[in-house]
Amino acid sequence: MHLKLPMRATFYPARLLVLLLCSPLLAANSPAADTSFAQDKPDRPPWAQKSKGASTAKTQPAAEPDDSQDSTPQRGRIRVNVNLVNVLVSVLDEHNRPAPDLPRESFQLFEEGVEQKIEIFESETKLPLDLVLMVDASLSAHKEIVFEEEAAAHFIRQILRPDDRLAVYAVDEDVHQLAGFSDNISILEAAVHRIPNGAGTSIYDAILLAAHSLEHRGEDRRRVIILVTDAGETTSSSDFDAARKAAVRSGSLLYTIVIRPVKNESGRNTAGEHALETITDTMGGAMFFPDTASELDGIFDRINRELRTQYRLGYYPNPRGPANTYRQIEVKVSGKYQVRHRKSYLTGPQ
Repeated sequence: MHLKLPMRATFYPARLLVLLLCSPLLAANSPAADTSFAQDKPDRPPWAQKSKGASTAKTQPAAEPDDSQDSTPQRGRIRVNVNLVNVLVSVLDEHNRPAPDLPRESFQLFEEGVEQKIEIFESETKLPLDLVLMVDASLSAHKEIVFEEEAAAHFIRQILRPDDRLAVYAVDEDVHQLAGFSDNISILEAAVHRIPNGAGTSIYDAILLAAHSLEHRGEDRRRVIILVTDAGETTSSSDFDAARKAAVRSGSLLYTIVIRPVKNESGRNTAGEHALETITDTMGGAMFFPDTASELDGIFDRINRELRTQYRLGYYPNPRGPANTYRQIEVKVSGKYQVRHRKSYLTGPQ
């Protein structure tokens, strides 16, 4: 009897461990069994290693999904297709008023002449706004600067909602950032009232800089440039093509308000106006030509209404264009409507 007691004391723990491993009921209800074998241990005997077919659902700690390491099958995982192209569409009636609440069936979307399936349709998009407000501070435009500042401050108060952000720039021979992207109305209004006196006008530089500042603001936001200028391009180091390419790449909308100190065409820079008209049309925005500075408030109100009643269309290009090429977009709406949207986009890498 005395010889059997040590034997039982020596082997009983091992027998209990084997019992725990072999009993599904006990293993499933034992936290210790769950955590002890969560990872393979090279110093364990073969029978104590985790089975190759064992599920890790209960032994792995809870964590956020990580797509950067894709070593396991991804069954059931939802992925976002980066090929999705978003198109913001402004639809206006014969009186230039936004036409809301049109059904999906009213829209057709084409890429390079091939009709595309509209996968996403929002009759009034809720995507937040990133806006760049650029005000011409050159001598030729500075005559109306008081009206411009007051109208811009009013626009800032009116347009910004909790998730929106706006930046303020002054444009003369250089482009100056007066306020970075912010929703602080007091800071933005103060920036508008600090617009300096300048000499030349670097419009192409302004568009290029605004496009670059918006390009990396996030795909789930709308990007808008609002340019108040006399359109008298004189001092840019960038040219028309560079500005337009940057604008297209950014996917931004451009709204251009041309303040004309001289009403007679023979006395003003119509070439600059035509260049801006081309870029604005490509980007899907609109141009305005107020006769007096007092009309600025009404124009800013119109831009605000349009941005709040835009349709959002999304599609996956079929066929997909080659990498790093420009693709032409056309949106048609049934009925007598004026339709504005960006005319092209730049494909990403394959």
